[in-house]
Amino acid sequence: MTSLAVHEAPAATGATGTARGRTPLRGRIALVPTAVLLLGALYCLLPVAWVVIASTKSGSELFSTFTFLPGTGFADNIRDLDAYRDGIYWQWMGNSALYAVLGALLSTCVSAVSGFALATYRFRGRETMFNILLAGVLMPPIILAIPQYLLLAQADLTDSYWSVLLPQILSPYGVYLSRIYAAAAVPGDVVEAGRMDGAGEWRIFTRIALPMMVPGLVTVFLFQFVAIWNNFLLPYIMLSDDERFPLTLGLFTLLEQGSNTPALYTLVITGAFLAVVPLVALFLVVQRFWSLDLLSGAVKS
Repeated sequence: MTSLAVHEAPAATGATGTARGRTPLRGRIALVPTAVLLLGALYCLLPVAWVVIASTKSGSELFSTFTFLPGTGFADNIRDLDAYRDGIYWQWMGNSALYAVLGALLSTCVSAVSGFALATYRFRGRETMFNILLAGVLMPPIILAIPQYLLLAQADLTDSYWSVLLPQILSPYGVYLSRIYAAAAVPGDVVEAGRMDGAGEWRIFTRIALPMMVPGLVTVFLFQFVAIWNNFLLPYIMLSDDERFPLTLGLFTLLEQGSNTPALYTLVITGAFLAVVPLVALFLVVQRFWSLDLLSGAVKS
């Protein structure tokens, strides 16, 4: 027994040494995803940092100082932007807010009704319709822009607010996400119980299903709001009157004029920085709402 213990001891020691040798290697491999994520975050945040810092520079500082060195002209840039063409920048921002808020709300309502219907009801052609929606998710918006322009031109709606709002009310991705979320969050037994209690289909949707779908619908609203706020191609094709331009198109016209008037570059950069602020504020508000809703759902369950 003693000799056996003596012979087994080196083997145990060797196994321990091997485990110790593997631990640093596994630790190094585990750092690879973290490093990739950090590089991705750096790649995404560097342009934002440049816009924030460049918006603080005057026209002379913009091209003569270090890239990431803050300047002293932020207040002057705001005043110049406010004075440009009697404050048309704020009209562009108001137009963007109108397009994004109203368009996202209407799109969320359509997505909620459509997603709930596709998830709850069984009818002929349901899967075919859903597959067509999936094809719409995969289709680039640029393919639909010209046909949408031709359709709205026939209705004499081009160069109007409706020409930007109407094509964005139906979101294939919003309907897809609403259907997936409704199928997971709205139990069929609850719907059947509502029917047995005498509730109509609309009452079941508004009083039972809709509160359960709120977190998913908030996600749909956020995605659609950001997509409409950042949309450039559709307004570029539909609009010709610059008083109806959203921020993306308005800043583009400023940038084009900047090739002949370099002083406008500071206005473009400052305007781009201010255009990001509502998106950041919306994300912070929605993130807080998600947290509260998830906590309340956990308490109720």
